[in-house]
Amino acid sequence: MNQPVSNFAAPLNDLAVIEITGNDAVSFLHGQLTHDIAGLGQGQARLAGYCTAKGRLLATLLIWHDDNDGAPVLRAMLKADIAAALVKRLTMFILRAKVGITLTKLEVTGVALERHDAASAQSLGAPAIPDDTPAYTTLRHNGATWILAPGATAQNIRWWVVDTAPPAQADPLSRPLWQAADIAAGLPWVEAATQDTFIPQTLNLDLIDGVSFTKGCYPGQEVVARSHYRGTVKRRMAYGVANASPQLAGQNAALAGMDIYNALQPDNPCGRVVNAAIAGDTLAMLLEIQLGDLETAHFRLGSASGSPIEIKPLPYALVA
Repeated sequence: MNQPVSNFAAPLNDLAVIEITGNDAVSFLHGQLTHDIAGLGQGQARLAGYCTAKGRLLATLLIWHDDNDGAPVLRAMLKADIAAALVKRLTMFILRAKVGITLTKLEVTGVALERHDAASAQSLGAPAIPDDTPAYTTLRHNGATWILAPGATAQNIRWWVVDTAPPAQADPLSRPLWQAADIAAGLPWVEAATQDTFIPQTLNLDLIDGVSFTKGCYPGQEVVARSHYRGTVKRRMAYGVANASPQLAGQNAALAGMDIYNALQPDNPCGRVVNAAIAGDTLAMLLEIQLGDLETAHFRLGSASGSPIEIKPLPYALVA
């Protein structure tokens, strides 16, 4: 059922980019997000979450510097269906800080390549990089910002490309392949259906460098820190696949937040879908589940008699 990631460019119109400017841009975001924005260097992006006071995620974001003529400029990539509301909410907390927050018209494209395929890289306009280049490296290339995305295997290279327009080669039919690769990499995106639902640890943000436990205060910090230091993380995010029925075609967004069940204990839901992507005949999903169910439950989608879900390994270990 697994769909391989081959050479393609996909317009990712499910993602949006916001811009944070002003002399206080860095300190403002540092006090709002789960990760250390003050320590974010040039040439690197950083995953972070934005939480309510109760520690529930309202967004997951990818943050990077894009300074212009010395003026501090930060950009953040997130799901498009929550971007405008997030800009409005963040603006409420600016107060006297010298910060401006806007939703840009920048486009995001996903470029996936087989490693060492120079011909395909050239045809898709991708930069050449050493094999040991870490994920979330950023660089300017051909007038666009290229951000190296994490992947499930070392055989492929994935780039987010942020520009004013997608390249001519971008094919909307390839978008599910990119989204499925995000899922296989264990990279969660909070979207409208799952806002105010999960704490960062439930979506494995502490396992993929999306949380700093030493940076100081931010909304929800006490709840997040308490779960970390008391070892009370009992729910995690797993990777699952199922056969994609014709009835599910085009329902990626509708699947987010859907309940999943354990056929062995069918009366109540045992978790829910975080993200989903249908690529070919495969439905790929990130699932919020109890760690104790991981090895024993018979997971089903939507009901105890729904489509069976096969749990697949993530590229990082799940720990309590």
